[in-house]
Amino acid sequence: MGNICRSPLAEGIFAHLVEKQQGDHHFVIDSSGTGGWHAGNAPDPRAVAIAKLHGIDISGQKARQVRPADFEVFDIILAMDEDNLEKLKASCPKQHAHKLHLFGQYASGRRESVPDPYYGGEDGFQTVYNMLFAGCKSALEKLETGQASLSGNASSTI
Repeated sequence: MGNICRSPLAEGIFAHLVEKQQGDHHFVIDSSGTGGWHAGNAPDPRAVAIAKLHGIDISGQKARQVRPADFEVFDIILAMDEDNLEKLKASCPKQHAHKLHLFGQYASGRRESVPDPYYGGEDGFQTVYNMLFAGCKSALEKLETGQASLSGNASSTI
């Protein structure tokens, strides 16, 4: 929702996987929130710590709110949960509604939400990291094998 937990992790994980693959693919990867109350803030320190534990640096990211231009710029917009998906649908122009997906549905084919670890302990961040890593890996494979067509602009929203 505020772009300091799940989405920054997803952005960092996906970018890390793309960099590791060093393929021909070029992706514009970004994250944002449906709420703007954390705009300009760094990711939650627990998200930064769990990413660092896995060799990913997300400390330089800054939270931002979804902008109307995002619906034009990005080919795929992934929401972490049903609530955020509904908020995105409410603000998305109809001609771009096909770009909106639930992260779990898009990545793994299961209509499941990624839980928000904000109010829990550090173990919740590890659980979310594991879900996001598996989902990002699956989404990247899907994109590389042509199971999805896009120009390379992906965004995750919490």
